[in-house]
Parts: sequence; C-alpha cells; structure tokens
Amino acid sequence: MNFQHTVVDRFLRYVRIDTQSDPFSDTCPSTEKQKDLGRLLVKELLELGLSDAHIDDNGYVYATLESNVNKKVPVICFCSHMDTAPDCSGTDVKPIIHENYSGQDLVLPDDPSQVLRVKDHPELANKMGHDIITASGTTLLGADNKAGVAAIMDAVTQMLRNPEIPHGRIRVLFTPDEEIGRGVDKVDIPKLAADFGYTIDGERVGSLEDETFSADGATLDIHGVSVHPGFAKGKLVNAIKIAGELLNALPKDRLSPETTAGREGFIHPVHVNGNGEKATIQFILRDFTREGLAAHGEFLKALTAEVVGRHPKASYDLEIKEQYRNMKEVLNLHPQVADYAQEAIERTGLKVHRSSIRGGTDGSRLSFMGLPCPNVFAGEHAFHSKQEWATRQDMEKATQTIINLASIWAEKS
Repeated sequence: MNFQHTVVDRFLRYVRIDTQSDPFSDTCPSTEKQKDLGRLLVKELLELGLSDAHIDDNGYVYATLESNVNKKVPVICFCSHMDTAPDCSGTDVKPIIHENYSGQDLVLPDDPSQVLRVKDHPELANKMGHDIITASGTTLLGADNKAGVAAIMDAVTQMLRNPEIPHGRIRVLFTPDEEIGRGVDKVDIPKLAADFGYTIDGERVGSLEDETFSADGATLDIHGVSVHPGFAKGKLVNAIKIAGELLNALPKDRLSPETTAGREGFIHPVHVNGNGEKATIQFILRDFTREGLAAHGEFLKALTAEVVGRHPKASYDLEIKEQYRNMKEVLNLHPQVADYAQEAIERTGLKVHRSSIRGGTDGSRLSFMGLPCPNVFAGEHAFHSKQEWATRQDMEKATQTIINLASIWAEKS
C-alpha cells in the first residue's frame, strides 16, 4: 500500500516545540512547556476525528481510534513520550533535512565543530540515499521521542485514510517526563483501558526490545562528627572523606557501567553532595535478574558497613528502593505481544533486531502496571546530544510497523 506519509512534516513541527523536562521540579509535568506539544497533539487528533482526544492536568494525552472490525480484538495502546532530555538544550531547535545522503560528513551549520561522521555514527553507513534530519548544532534534535510521537500520529492518519486496513480499538498515549524517570507516574490505567501496549521509542530500524534491566536506587547518608578544624584532633570525623573512601573501594574491574557489557549488571554512583558532618551518595543498581540485583544490593551493604566501620564515631543510613523490573517477566506470560511485533517489522520488509536493553523504558513499569509493553523502534540516533539524527525513511518504516501491528492483532483475534 502506498501511503502519503505525514510523519516528517509532523516531526519537523513537533521538534520546534521546547519540551525539555526538569529533574529538579516536583510538579507533573515537570515543565509546563511540555503541555504546549500536548495541546497541539490534541488539536490534531480532534481534527483527525478522534473526538475523545484530551490532555489531562498532569500533561498526559489520551485518544481513541475506534475499531473497524466486527469481532472482539484486544485493545492496543501505542505510547511515546513528549519530553526531551535535560542533558542538552531543546530551545529553538532548527531541524535540517540533508537529502539523499551519500556518505559525506554532515557539518552542522550553527556550530561547525559538530560533525556527524560515519566512524562516530556507524549506522550512517546503512543510510545511503536517505534523507537525514539533524538539528543545527546548538541543540538536540528531539527525535527521542518525537520520532515516535510523529510515527503514531501518522499511523492513525493512514488508518483513517485507508479504512480497508483492519484494526481493533487503538488507544493513543503521549506522556511527559520520561527522560527524568517519571513518564508513567500519573498514567490512569483504568481510563486507558488497554490490554497490551507498545512504546515506540527504539533506536535502530527494525529493533524490538522485550527485555530491560531490573533497577533499584540506593541513597547512602554518611554521618560524621563536625568540629572546628582548629580544635579537631582526635574529634573530627569527616563524612566527605569517608564517602571518598567508599567510592574508591568500589571494584575497579567489574560492577560498573564502564567495565560491563551484555548481561552484566552494575552499581553506579550518580550523585554526591555533602559537608564534613553529612555526605550523601546516590547510586543506581542494575541487573537483568532479580537475584543479580539483590546481590548488588547486598554487596553495597557489606562494603558500606566495612568502610564506615573503620570510623567508630561515624554512622550511616542506607536505603535501597525499587525503581522498575525487567519487562521480560511479564512479557513471558504473553508471548504473542512481542511475537506480533516481530511479524509486523518483518511485514515492513525489515530485518528484526530483537534484543535486551541495558536500561529501562516506560514499558518496563507499564508492564508491571498491567499493560504488557515491549519497545519498538522509532529510528532515533545519538539521542540526548547535539548530533542526534533520524531519517525520513526510517520514520516511515516505524509508521508502517505500527499499522502492521494493528492489523495483525485484528487478523489473529
């Protein structure tokens, strides 16, 4: 079927809207400007005829494409996030289309030091003839995840324009604050009323990710003894120095992101602050199995007890909290969810790259909230950076994959 795709026009429109989230905000959404895109999406969905489209007070966009088949089909949700990462500016994004790519370096005009080279972005070697979209060099692009947002919007458009495409009831969900780990905090699962879901937020074209890390967060407060340094001999216990000892005691050849790959997990300090009286270290713990994750927690507990124990006047509090769990545990109970995604990608004419993510997605938490939800590619690359890029052709393939998924659920129900 030859679609008159709208995905690129939509994408170029969406990336110009600054939707950067803020990890230091305690509101939801963390930045009001995310609602600027949400309101535009609602307007466009209403214009397409999805009469229930709306944005709630927390910045979540919901809409429904009703079924066009006369049989019961599971309700499928397609989800992408609207926010962009705090790592790099999302203000005044100027998207550029580099048509018919032929392997050359792509120099971004607003900062010529930003150059996309194949040696740095090996996937570019597979994009000869593609129309590559970048920002201008001073901001991120926002393909993470506005490529997914645009693909879902285009897929809805094509299914409405081509009613011969069979599909059941489709729920559209656009979320805020995914980049700061809060993307599904306020999702109204009963209102969503979907049976299965797919986040459209993967990188390499053809990728299907049905396994993630399991994740915990740890906060360690080290309590020292504060004394005037002029009278401190035998009395002062410096919490900052103890924190440094503990960080230095972490393994140098294992258990860290920089020394692990594949299915190996890690303990990773991500934030340190404090003074002589109290120092706080925040960690993230990651592993693909619950047993491995628990072992990392026990290791951190033992190491902390040993290091702080060298200082009898010091004390500590260590709290380990669950963040998310490996979606595979849930998806194994519903194998058709990922299998249908694989078939949808194959029908698009692509090779499937089925893999595990050394990270998490909104789908990790959604799966344990009752919505089994693997991750499908959107075609975004080098996300969170000034060299972020995507291609017209890959985003169109993402759109086609979403349409195929909707059809497969209708055909096989």
